[in-house]
Amino acid sequence: MGLLTGKTALIFGVANDHSIAWGIAQAFHREGATLGFSYAGEALLKRVRPLAESVGSPFVEPCDVTKDEDIIALFEKAKSAFGQIDILVHAVAFANRDELNGPYYNTSREGFRLALDVSCYSFTALTRAAVPLMKPGGALLTLSYYGAEKAVPNYNVMGVAKAALEASVRYLAADLGPHNVRVNAISAGPIRTLAAAGVSSFKALYGEFKNIAPLRRNVTIEDVGNAALYLCSDLANGVTGEVHYVDAGFNVIGLSAPEGKG
Repeated sequence: MGLLTGKTALIFGVANDHSIAWGIAQAFHREGATLGFSYAGEALLKRVRPLAESVGSPFVEPCDVTKDEDIIALFEKAKSAFGQIDILVHAVAFANRDELNGPYYNTSREGFRLALDVSCYSFTALTRAAVPLMKPGGALLTLSYYGAEKAVPNYNVMGVAKAALEASVRYLAADLGPHNVRVNAISAGPIRTLAAAGVSSFKALYGEFKNIAPLRRNVTIEDVGNAALYLCSDLANGVTGEVHYVDAGFNVIGLSAPEGKG
């Protein structure tokens, strides 16, 4: 019997088999969860459907998280398919590529609005729609990054969006705690995903990361999946409103020194 046997999880944000959301889905499947998937845009369906089938999920539905009518329709389908859900995973973020290079002050008004809408507000919108279906003891999870806390080159408006997202986690945790529903975030280290490719300096950041992080390695989607499993299982029944780092310890380092020098 797995940690999530008898539980149903709805996962937003799988784009391909390198997605962090896919690492989470695999961990949930391994521990017995029933899974449902939502994808953004028809172009992704051909990638997401085979992945869903590989974990025995027939629920693969589109949802544009910037449209309330799409969100309402998605959760009506989820209600018909599952009745209730135990877990919601929000792994959705977007900013125009032009906003992810050069100085942050060049962010356009429309670029700011779009990044905050897709990357932050969508978690609140999905939560609002999910609450009527959430069982007591349920869990909501979103994904953040260290750029929410510290300035990271070229992360720009996405860092601002992630900071707002982390604040949303705390407010949603306060709202939903009396209903025995927990809300947390994972702040993952850099991983080679489709989304990360949009950050102009990502390759350099990724390459240097393992030289600074205490564990001296990059993190994987499996690392994040296992942490998500903990946060969304009964093992974390007393944990809510937290940002949990899965970054090989990178966030604890204040200043790195060259190897062998002290």
